[in-house]
Amino acid sequence: MLDMLLNLLLGLVLGSLGGLFGIGGGLIAIPVLGVLFGLDQQVAQGTALVMVVPNVLLAIWRYHQRNRIDWRHALALAVPSFCFAILGAAVAVSLDAGRMRLAFVGFLLALAAHTLLRAFTQRTPGGATLRHPWPWLSVLGAGAGALGGLFGVGGAVLATPVLTSVFGTSQVIAQGLSLSLAAPSTGVTLVTYALHGQVDWSLGLPLAVGGLLSISLGVRLAHALPERLLRVAFSGFLVLSAVMLALEL
Repeated sequence: MLDMLLNLLLGLVLGSLGGLFGIGGGLIAIPVLGVLFGLDQQVAQGTALVMVVPNVLLAIWRYHQRNRIDWRHALALAVPSFCFAILGAAVAVSLDAGRMRLAFVGFLLALAAHTLLRAFTQRTPGGATLRHPWPWLSVLGAGAGALGGLFGVGGAVLATPVLTSVFGTSQVIAQGLSLSLAAPSTGVTLVTYALHGQVDWSLGLPLAVGGLLSISLGVRLAHALPERLLRVAFSGFLVLSAVMLALEL
């Protein structure tokens, strides 16, 4: 019983962070599960997805309530993301866990550096309209879906800086669209991991409940923070996740 309550509390923290940064909580959950519970990379990713999938769905709705998500944009991201996530997840279950973890650390640090640089060099703030025609979002969806399938999470954190830098959106708009991208790919990835027996359901379900209770708070905070501060915080969050993941190497 005590273990379940502690897992629920951990889910509350992860859900708040997931809502704040538009990632569903999985990015930080994976290294936390590895460090605190000793799970290997694949099982940590599969277990984190039990929390991520419902959290992402609720977070999309909360972001949509505050900044209407154009469903053409969401579908252009989500459909190719779903297709390529199947391929990425199929590859991931057969890869060496240590090498996957190392690759993920490098990926997070590169994204953190890019996001921090953009926070201090972008002269004009992002907006709600796209700089390029919306069908180009399908290319981003394909790449992010493959990445999300490969690492369990990661698609949304790739999409967010691309949306702000290439497509010119604000950080909160980018985070809402990234969640739309993540929804189908995380769902199919969870099914793939579960079919391969790489999910700890007794741990994942309390995390999911805690995340659902707290993710709305994170979304409210994301919309209250200034654009630059949110980007800096997002960059710091990526670095923290990379450091925690590196502790397992």
